Amino acid sequence: MRALNIVETAYRATLEEQDDTIVWLSHAMLGAGAELGVMLRGNAVNYAVRAQDPSGLAFGDLRQTQPPELAEDLAKLIAKQTQVYIVEEDLAERGIAVDELVPGLTPIASGRVAALMDDFDQVWHW
Repeated sequence: MRALNIVETAYRATLEEQDDTIVWLSHAMLGAGAELGVMLRGNAVNYAVRAQDPSGLAFGDLRQTQPPELAEDLAKLIAKQTQVYIVEEDLAERGIAVDELVPGLTPIASGRVAALMDDFDQVWHW
């Protein structure tokens, strides 16, 4: 079975867990032998920006000592030969240039998303 994880809601649980739950779940499932693809769309396209630095994240006196490193987490997925798709129009809407992103992402036009979904047995939208 091949599944496509679509991540659209960005920064879910990144304060509590130091990772995006679905990116983490994708790593865990790949380790267990699953065949997955990941798609970033909406605000989640921000995950792929290399220059993020959440190291100073604090809420009042509470400092986040293990901040999320989402671009690095995506790079590790790509290194595991996982296709990580990113919706081009969502990047453009946010003013993010391709040269700001981790290498190895697969850009996809929003008009091709439905056809991509058809290539997978299941689609999980988060």
